[in-house]
Amino acid sequence: MKRALYVLWAVAFALGAWGVWERLTLGHRLAGYGSYVVWGLWVSAYIYLVGLSAGAFLLSSLVYVFGLQRLERIGKLALFTAIVTLLVALLSIWFDLGHMARFYRVFTSPNFSSMMAWMIWLYTAYFVLLLAEAYLAFRPDLVRWSRDAARTPIQRVVARWLTLGRTALDPATVAAEGRAVRILGTIGVPLAVAFHGGVGALFATVSAKLYWHQSIVPILFLTGALVSGGGLLTAVVAFAWAPRDDAWRQLTALLGRLLLVLVLVDVLLEWAEFSIPLWYGTSPEGHLLRQVLWGPYWWVFWIVHLGLGTAIPTILLVARGRDPIAVGTAGLLVAATFMSVRLNVVIPAQLEPALRGLERAFVGPRLVFQYAPTVHEWLVTLFVLTVGAALFWLGARILPLIDAKEVVR
Repeated sequence: MKRALYVLWAVAFALGAWGVWERLTLGHRLAGYGSYVVWGLWVSAYIYLVGLSAGAFLLSSLVYVFGLQRLERIGKLALFTAIVTLLVALLSIWFDLGHMARFYRVFTSPNFSSMMAWMIWLYTAYFVLLLAEAYLAFRPDLVRWSRDAARTPIQRVVARWLTLGRTALDPATVAAEGRAVRILGTIGVPLAVAFHGGVGALFATVSAKLYWHQSIVPILFLTGALVSGGGLLTAVVAFAWAPRDDAWRQLTALLGRLLLVLVLVDVLLEWAEFSIPLWYGTSPEGHLLRQVLWGPYWWVFWIVHLGLGTAIPTILLVARGRDPIAVGTAGLLVAATFMSVRLNVVIPAQLEPALRGLERAFVGPRLVFQYAPTVHEWLVTLFVLTVGAALFWLGARILPLIDAKEVVR
């Protein structure tokens, strides 16, 4: 089984690397977006992945800020998940830039009135905070790993390097670092809410796009982050935790209950998002919502999102909430299919001409109000996902993500 997964990953990485080579040598020529539909699969993937990061971090705050002891064993795993998903999210949006080499100019030539610039600065602050909090949370275990003869030489060397020379394990030092983790986590909660709510606000403040210009959009981004991040963590704990003991069963059952609540809250908000504009059928964005429900890509909403990502996980969590494999399957479905939600946020609003007749005023292959991701775009996204999978694999082997004795080998 492991060998098959390694082969599958290698094939996917090779295909993704080919897509990246095309992106670096041919620019945007092979992408399906153009002058009217300017945001496509890579922006959707970025929003999806950064939501996973925010959700994982907010769940880690239940441990480090609010002291929820029953989730303490996954605190470091949640922090690591937040770091990895943030890195691959930024990798995805980097491929979408017109001039990839100029990304640094948002720092050297700042525009203080740009919502996007503020969002990037918030990302930077969030990333620095994540690294600092992770260092303090991991350091005691890293020191123990560096001295543990049962660890492999690579694990000991990496652990020693990551301690940055701080090897003290006396109670006063560990307690002081615990307080620092709590302070950083407390700062991080509003920061995570601000930057991911800011992503929602980035869409919601575009008044020319009525589909996005709704006050509920930033809230939907936050709940979506919690749902998808909670689903990912639940799946990781259910499928990558060892040994499969009573503690594992209790933890997966608790995560399953938490995930069920988050899914139901998200469904309630989504019902409000769709039902209110469609109630009388006169809302200006109603036809775009009907496109999501009944348009050419109706199956993305009904089958992928509501069927695979909501109904089946809900049934599994209600009927088999004490079965770790069923709970893990529910979490995996929720996390994986949430990409469909992000696609339905980004794409439909751009399919409507801003001016009546604009679609006929200028004609060209890039001047169309249609979009479907090309094979090239999927390959680049595949590369991003395989990089994330590789980082998770590497972290599970060289870092004390769960507990020194419980990491799957």
